[in-house]
Amino acid sequence: MFGVFRRKIVSGSSSSALIIGKSWRRARPVASTAAEGEILLHTRIIGYARSICHAIQPGSAVNLRPLREVMTSLQPGVSIQLQNRMFSSDSGDLVDAMVPFMGESISDGTLATFLKKPGDRVEIDEPIAQVETDKVTIDVASPEAGIIQEFVAKEGDTVEPGTKVAIISKSAEGAAAAPSKPATSEAASQPPPAADVAEKPKQKVETAPVIEKPKPASPPPPKTSASEPQLPPKERERRVPMTRLRKRVATRLKDSQNTFALLTTFNEVDMTNLMKLRSEYKDAFLEKHGVKLGLMSGFVKAAVSGLQNQPIINAVIDGDDIIYRDYVDISIAVGTPKGLVVPVIRNADKMNFAEIEKEINTLAKKANNGTISIDEMAGGSFTISNGGVYGSLLSTPIINPPQSAILGMHSIVTKPMVVGGNIVPRPMMYIALTYDHRLIDGREAVFFLRRIKDVVEDPRRLLLDI
Repeated sequence: MFGVFRRKIVSGSSSSALIIGKSWRRARPVASTAAEGEILLHTRIIGYARSICHAIQPGSAVNLRPLREVMTSLQPGVSIQLQNRMFSSDSGDLVDAMVPFMGESISDGTLATFLKKPGDRVEIDEPIAQVETDKVTIDVASPEAGIIQEFVAKEGDTVEPGTKVAIISKSAEGAAAAPSKPATSEAASQPPPAADVAEKPKQKVETAPVIEKPKPASPPPPKTSASEPQLPPKERERRVPMTRLRKRVATRLKDSQNTFALLTTFNEVDMTNLMKLRSEYKDAFLEKHGVKLGLMSGFVKAAVSGLQNQPIINAVIDGDDIIYRDYVDISIAVGTPKGLVVPVIRNADKMNFAEIEKEINTLAKKANNGTISIDEMAGGSFTISNGGVYGSLLSTPIINPPQSAILGMHSIVTKPMVVGGNIVPRPMMYIALTYDHRLIDGREAVFFLRRIKDVVEDPRRLLLDI
């Protein structure tokens, strides 16, 4: 920003007109005959303001003592009259709304939708647009309170951090003046009124009679063979571009299928005791901890026990090495309207049932609201996917890279089972473990799944550590 200060120099006998440039120390005379001159001071705030005054702030006085000293030393006896005006900027009313920093591993995103329209009033930090990345959706907030003057980007554009999305006017005048410009151009492009056209003299134009030629008969439509399929018309189809989240999920799952030697083993779990435990203590659990007791916390605790008994399930291949993890971070697959996200429960091996339920509840709400952060989904050493909430009876889940295994839960179905020589109805669930056979052998995979089965069917094993 630049400011201009005008100074008048008055002398009794003679005076000199000076132009002081970037620094008051580098003054040079320009004329010596004028009875009255002007001093024009052009400077930048950053770099040169300190050499002229201590500080230049809106509404504050300017310290011109160094200027007086220079003028006194150059022209003895010269008196100086100073006329000042405020340092200002012509573009102070308009501010730009830009794409914020989106994370270390995210370089760009897609401008998914605008939450406001030009002319709408916005408050400071109010979201005006959403940028969709490979992992999360990020809001573009208004830096100041004001009125949206215009959007400089379009939906579907690829944007990077720092890209300007909108122009905000801090006053209503700037926004009201913007729509008037296109109206002027539209008025110029409109045809002249009918009255003006009528005033022009009409010229008589003679036209020759038009002879219509007979149109050739259109050829009959080609006959289709009986074996040719009848495709539906294109008007009944809709083409919608994939979201960045969906493309990212598709890429990661295909890479998992191409990289890992996927193998799935199954087992069946009797849910009687775990469901009985929840039924007996759910009211007391809710009253004390403020969260409902679900089945997922029991499976998380069972998975922690299984990973501690079979550390190879918690390991991962890195080149020619095997990395063993001495911590247990459980990823929970959550299906949202925008796609699949996998928030992580950190240090699940050090949490009790209540802490696990609270963390699952918090992460699930953030995932469904679209407010979950990248850090809350990064990492994870093992994944649990519960397709049973959608009614899945059996499935083979795909590993979430760079992990080595994933546990699949399914719906609970009442089946006739033989217990103590008698056929009784039991709530049963199929569980599946998909693992990387390059690292994990079938023996360790089956032992791990058996540990899940034993702990879920008898939760007292967790208390006794057996």
